[in-house]
Amino acid sequence: MTNELVSCSALCRTFGSLKALDDLDLTLKRGRIVGLAAPNGAGKTTLIKILAGILQPTSGSALIDGRSPGVYTKSITSYMPDRPSFAEWMKVQDALDLFSDFYADFDLTKAGEICRILQLDPAARIRTLSKGTKEKLQLMLVMSRNAQLYLLDEPIAGVDPAARDFILHTIVAGYNENGTVLISTHLITDVEKLLDEVVFLQEGRLLLHRSADEIREAEGKSIDEYFRELFRFEAWKGEN
Repeated sequence: MTNELVSCSALCRTFGSLKALDDLDLTLKRGRIVGLAAPNGAGKTTLIKILAGILQPTSGSALIDGRSPGVYTKSITSYMPDRPSFAEWMKVQDALDLFSDFYADFDLTKAGEICRILQLDPAARIRTLSKGTKEKLQLMLVMSRNAQLYLLDEPIAGVDPAARDFILHTIVAGYNENGTVLISTHLITDVEKLLDEVVFLQEGRLLLHRSADEIREAEGKSIDEYFRELFRFEAWKGEN
């Protein structure tokens, strides 16, 4: 097992004339929690969907554990999309059973414990759940896998502030210590205390990849403050 888990080289993805990802080079090591931040439309969700095996690159490569996204990488990758994806007729227990049957690394005991703490009733119909509760359910399922790579696309965007701390704790406590968590978010203030590294994208390109502590020490700012300053400067450059 090498320490390098994710490797993107000259990665491009276009949609017609739009370049969602443009010659992106990025390497992520194991055992890290990485924040992926960018303005809307800068390629965050596209990158996550490529790593999850949902989208194919237009050119370049994206490797997980040395392999292109496919059957093997999906078996070691746990993906949380940016919106709930369950059938409305299902019960919470149906979702638990589905994940347990489908993923060999799904820990049903861990899922049941998180379910209890999040006060998710196994008998509840998914259609009766609020948007925030559906996201809690989705996060519980994703983090109950003993995966190598966790891809979380805006995991706390629809969750009330009172529940965020516990959900963030669930992310830290739930992931495989030899794995890596990639969190796409615009709520940097809420997640930055978890982060080992940050990746900033700008118009589909890698703008910055640094350790969180290095940014705080070198810049004397929080990750959120540095993000806002950097992208104000980028926006100003684009206007001049």
